[in-house]
Amino acid sequence: MKKAVVVPVLLLLGGLYTQTLSSARSDEPKVLEFDTMFGVTGPFLGAANAIQGVPGAGAPWTNPTVEGELGSDGKLEIEIRGLVLVSTGANPAATFRGIVSCRSIDASTTPPTATTVVVVTGAFLATTTGNAKIEDTVVLPSPCVVPIVFVGPGTGAVRWFSATGIATN
Repeated sequence: MKKAVVVPVLLLLGGLYTQTLSSARSDEPKVLEFDTMFGVTGPFLGAANAIQGVPGAGAPWTNPTVEGELGSDGKLEIEIRGLVLVSTGANPAATFRGIVSCRSIDASTTPPTATTVVVVTGAFLATTTGNAKIEDTVVLPSPCVVPIVFVGPGTGAVRWFSATGIATN
């Protein structure tokens, strides 16, 4: 009889322990969690109105469907769907990369000054329908103030196709 009670109790405790570990992992500090991005368009095209040091692409892109987060440890995860050129409805880039831009402090100057720091992930395969999954870790400056996450081409010059921070009616 004791064995019949002990085994289920141990299984229950083991399950609770595993659930606690899973919860602890999901509670890692997040700098930013997002489910919207803004496709580059209008005055943000090109370098004239770069956002925090990151110029826009040369042609308009759609507002994609996204789920993403940036952890305090620099882990960046973005699942993106439907990021395509407005003109063709297709994505011509074979790869995408994540880009993070933060304002930080340059302590090497006297007095310390504000500076913009841009870091990028590696390249991740993208489909012609604009779908990709980016999972990488970037080295964030300390502090990383007002971070903006962008998605851009996986190769070549750093520029953005879509960016966090959209609020529309």
